[in-house]
Amino acid sequence: MSDVQQDDEFHERVLVVEDDSATRVGLQQLIQNWGFVVEAAKDGDEALQMVTTFRPGIVITDLVMPRMGGLALLRALQAQSDDITTVIVTAQGTVETAVEAIKEGAYDYLTKPIDLQRMRILLDKIVERQGTLREVKALRRQLRERGAFGSIIGNSPVMRKVYYIIEQAAPTSASVLVSGESGTGKELVARTIHQLSPRAAGPYVPVTCAAIPETLLESEIFGHEKGAFTGATERRQGCFELANRGTLFLDEIAEMTMPTQVKLLRVLQERTFRRLGGRDEQTVDVRVIAATNADPPEAVERGKLREDLFYRLNVFAIKLPPLRDRMEDLPLLIQAFINEFNARNGRSVEAVDHPAMRILQNYTWPGNVRELRNVIEHATILAKDRFIETKHLPPSLWDTGRGNQTGAALKPGMTVDEAERRLILMTLDYTKDNKTRAATLLGFSLKTLYNKLKRLRIAEKDEGEQA
Repeated sequence: MSDVQQDDEFHERVLVVEDDSATRVGLQQLIQNWGFVVEAAKDGDEALQMVTTFRPGIVITDLVMPRMGGLALLRALQAQSDDITTVIVTAQGTVETAVEAIKEGAYDYLTKPIDLQRMRILLDKIVERQGTLREVKALRRQLRERGAFGSIIGNSPVMRKVYYIIEQAAPTSASVLVSGESGTGKELVARTIHQLSPRAAGPYVPVTCAAIPETLLESEIFGHEKGAFTGATERRQGCFELANRGTLFLDEIAEMTMPTQVKLLRVLQERTFRRLGGRDEQTVDVRVIAATNADPPEAVERGKLREDLFYRLNVFAIKLPPLRDRMEDLPLLIQAFINEFNARNGRSVEAVDHPAMRILQNYTWPGNVRELRNVIEHATILAKDRFIETKHLPPSLWDTGRGNQTGAALKPGMTVDEAERRLILMTLDYTKDNKTRAATLLGFSLKTLYNKLKRLRIAEKDEGEQA
């Protein structure tokens, strides 16, 4: 059996823990009829013995039982595995204890007599959630092995923080506000969150607020009725309706007019809206992910973003770093783009040669990852051999890299390691990669220079130089 099949089977197994035999048998038969593989235990001790052999993905346990109760079982299961989702069943008089169990890690609770429809919905949600968590685990493995998280490339500490927030946000329906400079990958983050969420099978609708004329933005987002304005010859659905049961990505949210921001806030709060020119309330189930190039608190201060809308969107905040602040990811990004454009354009480029890599490392990338991607696409098309060379790079990069970048390379607030890294790169570029001469100019021994190159993760080539 494949790993995927084993995982699916694992997460469809349910263990019912109930001391009352009639209730235990009834629940077991009912859940089996719903398509799950079910076993039952009469108390927490027996349940723990069964867990290692039966390997359930879901445990439904009574709260009050002899020998070991539901709360003690929950704690033991959490110590044993984080792959088991626990649901507590409780009588009305012990709901407070069930709430405490949720604080300790239980997924939810059911009160007796059990609402069977609610239990079925709850089980379906858990299966859906576990599918999402399996995908996240696969991405974690991918990140460790390949330095990637889905379509997002990078293994730097700042990007790992971004991945952590994505992991937390994806399984929920909470709003997300992504900020960062142009070209840092805000929409890629939004798509990744959607793909990892229980809404992945639903629509993903991106809207760039700045690209739509102000007079049409409200109609584009909320839709309009026939005759709502000149030119409205028929009823039209807006983006909220198109994104129902899915995700709506609103890019450049700070470019949205204040009246439209007010209406957006109402939809986020009430989950209802009216089309432009309409009277009837429309109900939608949409997750909103918004993005802005500006610093969100600063946009609020400048009156570009409503404060109440900012707090509503900012349930999860993701700030994407500019490429210049995660230059250790540059080789990973370059290789990923080379692979992409080799496949797309039928090329066979293997890598970037060392002089060209020096230039790419020494450049400050004002256009961020988007600019890098364009540069590598351009270079793979021009390269006739296995390597991208300096002549394949745009002149704006290598002209700037010829030893005249001190002001751009060093700036207040830069870490000492980053300043040293750029100084070494500039000097190597100036000496045309002659490490012996570069070490002399920098006041290092050649051995020290090699150690610094290794520590600072700067690509180097062995030219047979000796001390």
